[in-house]
Amino acid sequence: MKKLVMIGNGMAGVRTIEEILKLSPEQFEITIFGQEPYPNYNRIKLSNILQGDTNFDEIIINPLDWYKENNIQLFTGETVVKIDVEEKHVISDQGRTVEYDELIIATGSNSFILPIPGAAKIGVTGFRDIKDCEMMINSADQYKKAVVIGGGLLGLEAARGLLNLGMKVDVVHLMPHLMERQLDPIASSLLRVELEAQGMNFLMEKETVEILGDERVTGLRFKDGSEIEADLLVMAIGIKPNIAVAKSSGIYVNRGIVVNDFMETSVPHVYAVGECAEHREIVYGLVAPLYEQGKVLAERICGIEAQPYEGSVTGTQLKVAGVDLFSAGEIFEDGSTKSIMIFNEYDGIYKRVLTRNNLIVGIVLYGDTKDSTKLFRMLMKKEDISGVPIFQTECGTGASDDIASIPNDELICGCNGVTKGAIVEAIKTQGLTTLDQVSHCTNAGRSCGRCKPMVSSILAHTLGDQFDAAAAQKTSICGCTTISREELVAEIKAKGLTSVKEVMNVLEWNNEEGCTKCRPAINYYLGMIHMDEYKDDRDSRLVNEKMHANIQKDGTYSVVPRMYGGVTTAADLKKIAEVAEKYNVPLVKLTGGQRIGLFGVKKEDLPGMWEDLEMPSGYAYGKTLRTVKTCVGAQFCRYGTQDSMSLGIELEKKFERLDTPHKVKMGVSACPRNCSEAGIKDIGFVGIDGGWEIYVAGNGGVDLRPGDLLCTVKTQEEVMEMTGAYLQYYRETANYLERTSKWVERVGLDHVKEVLADEDTRKALNGRMDQTLKKYIEPWNEAIQSEEIQDKYYTKHTITVGSESK
Repeated sequence: MKKLVMIGNGMAGVRTIEEILKLSPEQFEITIFGQEPYPNYNRIKLSNILQGDTNFDEIIINPLDWYKENNIQLFTGETVVKIDVEEKHVISDQGRTVEYDELIIATGSNSFILPIPGAAKIGVTGFRDIKDCEMMINSADQYKKAVVIGGGLLGLEAARGLLNLGMKVDVVHLMPHLMERQLDPIASSLLRVELEAQGMNFLMEKETVEILGDERVTGLRFKDGSEIEADLLVMAIGIKPNIAVAKSSGIYVNRGIVVNDFMETSVPHVYAVGECAEHREIVYGLVAPLYEQGKVLAERICGIEAQPYEGSVTGTQLKVAGVDLFSAGEIFEDGSTKSIMIFNEYDGIYKRVLTRNNLIVGIVLYGDTKDSTKLFRMLMKKEDISGVPIFQTECGTGASDDIASIPNDELICGCNGVTKGAIVEAIKTQGLTTLDQVSHCTNAGRSCGRCKPMVSSILAHTLGDQFDAAAAQKTSICGCTTISREELVAEIKAKGLTSVKEVMNVLEWNNEEGCTKCRPAINYYLGMIHMDEYKDDRDSRLVNEKMHANIQKDGTYSVVPRMYGGVTTAADLKKIAEVAEKYNVPLVKLTGGQRIGLFGVKKEDLPGMWEDLEMPSGYAYGKTLRTVKTCVGAQFCRYGTQDSMSLGIELEKKFERLDTPHKVKMGVSACPRNCSEAGIKDIGFVGIDGGWEIYVAGNGGVDLRPGDLLCTVKTQEEVMEMTGAYLQYYRETANYLERTSKWVERVGLDHVKEVLADEDTRKALNGRMDQTLKKYIEPWNEAIQSEEIQDKYYTKHTITVGSESK
């Protein structure tokens, strides 16, 4: 078997591997090096994370199990620093040497950082990866004034995300118009008006010459002498191909790694694909052409006669709420072009198609982009437009919505190269009935998502009378099945299903092994339904829960012992200090939940550390109760009205280890001053004269949400009763990975109040809660006492790589 090594674990490279596995799954022994400590994820969705529309788990394209299932050796958090093209091996920054027969360089690109004084200051970042997102999100917790340099696609998406994080945002742009490479002045002005209404402030035709501040950025100085303040500076002015390892290894580079039409570099058996590659003097930064490159390369590397890659025409869409925009091809007129234009300034709609010799050569659509698929196809295929209606409004018909008129070879999903014909064939041959299934099977809609309405229309047209609109839009557990959460729970109860494998077999999962999205969900629902007899399927849990520790970016783990209510003792503090010294823990940090975290722990040290600590797990990794944060309360504080520490400790001791659909945090404040931030917790308790106010569905994360008042009670016993009932109702009715804030918004606060107002219902819910709590054991003790668990999960020879967003 030939050895195939890939440097880079990004979208373009892994798509190439996917194509290779389709063509010749047994031909190669595959090794992948990824600089980041994560599996392959969708960079297109980074702006969605920053804007609070999704989380990291949801943008993972190929989870860790995919690598294992395809026998791919994955080294994450590891960078290849040298390619020996003579001996045909690569060397990593950890000293690892791996031989290759074929080598793919897919190192992507880096943010371009302006080479100006102050660029290395704290608070200056690009916008290319998860680390950049985390830096911006963390900065928004402490600072309020952000500046984005760059009024292009990426800069505007970053600016929208920072607004969502509660920051004041200035966008600095060198040119007089936003997105000047994709939009003409009219469309650009409409875009600016819309974004200003959303809260962005624009400083146009400004050239930054210096970043102010001592260690951290405090402002910017421009060429005209003016200055502005800034706590955070995001540079989104372009990308630089990551060519360092190729250049140092003697491979020919220019701006990028120079490749021919088959993605071959100047060195035999070495290829380049993606943003690091330069093809015909062009470096592409959008995903569609990179996937086209990957398909050509896969055929070439498998020895299949391939059509050459001849370059791409790309389309652009801005992923900002409230903005509907599409652009492709040429933007500006010259003496050889003519325009077809519609401009409705009142409704904010602008459409312009640029033509030359009866062919479309450019498209700009703003405010209404439903014609984009048809127009882009006409541009790509160089169709003669003589006598053809260009926009729907010209003929008053839904021509572009007429699925039957779309040829089978028309590209529906440009990001993933999926045609109408491929979608129709998958629907017919695979028996697909939902949008989720089509996306899972064909990849259509898995990247930017712009094509999903068209995919849905194709689904409806193909199924005809068999199409069920409600079922098609139904949210299934994952792409492995059409079954929704409600249907899954009902089937488990009705059929008496008792294991993850049994559920997937009996309910005819499309993928008999399931995936990292459905297996943890099934495991949770089984445990929630079968309170007494179900044995937890540890291998079906997410990686952090499987390891009972939180994996960090460098592959080490964090250990957070439980400190009930944030209260500790001198003896426990001494114990933690001794353990930190014994295991050479690199970082000891106070967490936001009033705990002490030990960061940088080696996997093989975890069981010994737990045994030495002799403290329960703080579950900083789990879909369970994380912490109950408390103030000092009436015992010490002159403003306190209630004993917050006592209540916090009681709550934490009762509900620790409880499996919940998502993580749960609580806070107890002894008075309305709210020192423990009870107002933004999943459940918050605020002491008042004569009792407690209970607030629910708060969220202190990216999607900041204040808690809603659930009820007011008089005694601590009533607090425990209401909390148990509320948590159990959440456990029984929420979707897996649905936070309490989203759950309450979905089912309605009034509905929750109505359910919990009935005394018999509360009693029944608490009964099931108490029954569930009896089965839980301390996971650290279980691991310490079981050699089998230690050998399977914690010995050094077992490789566990991955990440889970907190």
